[in-house]
Amino acid sequence: MKKQATARGSGEYERYYEVIGQIPAGMVGTYGDVARWAGKPGAARRVGYALAALPRERAEEVPWWRVINARGEVSMRSGDVLGACEVQQRVKLLGEGVGLDSEGRVDLARHRAAREADETPRTVALATE
Repeated sequence: MKKQATARGSGEYERYYEVIGQIPAGMVGTYGDVARWAGKPGAARRVGYALAALPRERAEEVPWWRVINARGEVSMRSGDVLGACEVQQRVKLLGEGVGLDSEGRVDLARHRAAREADETPRTVALATE
């Protein structure tokens, strides 16, 4: 079952979606990065909840596939017993030039959108310029 955005959560979720939308193609951010860039450090799980609540019709508008866990891995989705979402995420990342190692991990030193702890969402888009 998908988590539904509450009236309070939907504004927060929209902020996460906005930040995720600023991660350039070929780059990734962790759940924790997105939370920090959105001004909610320590809310990595909330980012996951927001992505679980992302409406299908917005799935191409919000590049959800660019958000991975802190180990550089694609996270499992609840209810995705066959792993279709994980495969789709890997395919999208590979299509943008994000390489995966033999364990399926992204090299965060190479592909992380912003590397400094104090970078804000505004500078995420500038990280590759």
